Amino acid sequence: MLIRHKKASDVASHEITPKDVYVNRRRFMQASGLIAGSIALGALPSAAAVLPAKGQKFADVKKGYSKLGDTDSLSPPEAIYSYNNYYEFGSSKEDPAKNAGPFKPLPWTIKVDGLCNKPGTISFEDFIKPHALEERVYRMRCVEAWSMVIPWNGISLGEVIKRFEPQGSAKYVRFETVVRPEEMVGQRDRHNLPWPYIEGLRLDEAANPLAILAIGIYGDPLLNQNGAPIRLVTPWKYGFKGVKSIVRMSFVEEQPKNTWQVMNPGEYGFYSNVNPEVDHPRWSQASERRIGGSGGGLRGLIAPRQETLMFNGYAEEVAQLYAGMDLKKFY
Repeated sequence: MLIRHKKASDVASHEITPKDVYVNRRRFMQASGLIAGSIALGALPSAAAVLPAKGQKFADVKKGYSKLGDTDSLSPPEAIYSYNNYYEFGSSKEDPAKNAGPFKPLPWTIKVDGLCNKPGTISFEDFIKPHALEERVYRMRCVEAWSMVIPWNGISLGEVIKRFEPQGSAKYVRFETVVRPEEMVGQRDRHNLPWPYIEGLRLDEAANPLAILAIGIYGDPLLNQNGAPIRLVTPWKYGFKGVKSIVRMSFVEEQPKNTWQVMNPGEYGFYSNVNPEVDHPRWSQASERRIGGSGGGLRGLIAPRQETLMFNGYAEEVAQLYAGMDLKKFY
């Protein structure tokens, strides 16, 4: 008889709690052509991602991939919505929720350009409409050694990329956030970050089935402070890789420099995969505090520390992307 041993990253049925209860072209084609290997996502639904009417939830959301452990439970909405980093609205954790009210996420357009056969500037609605909307329950690990568990609603980044037909010379995807200092108070501070905020992925990373473009949380459209209307989510990487309020996606040959890499190359690199064996120069990455988790309160100040997992617990799904690379140099 085959006995399957429970792994630390496996999901427990009680953890999925509804809100009302509480590098190269070949690599890319290989990765995006199949949703297979260590992930079994099942057949994608035919329903398209459609924005709900104001005050309504998303309809036709498929319960998609979820892989958590016994110490994981969904972070409550009040934690997700009020404790986060979004420097465009200020550098304190509470600033985004406090300052994001004037931001207008709709109407919205996304420019797709660079080394692709089908570039264009597309409305947000048309950008998401061809794709199935799924709920993906992911751990989110901040480089500052705190974490959450978030039920994202999103579309497959790999499927989006295939629509625009990247050319053979394209090796990376570069993302750019919106610049609206009149609505984003943090962008008025010259001592904050250089704008626009830039992030990037290798093309085969972007094609991995775990990578999504999120447009909602808990069945609701993204709030301004969480990156409305669309943001990147790559759960095996530190949270700052999740560029928010995306207005441009470019296919490029050279590795783009992300914003934090430009700001402080000695502490932040391009890959920034979660790795408990490589400490940040100023703190350990071996453990984390769960914000809003059991016993932790909103700020997690009294929450017991828990072990950080390699690739944030998603090694089975993504480790092959980095075969032969020096894991000690991922910053």
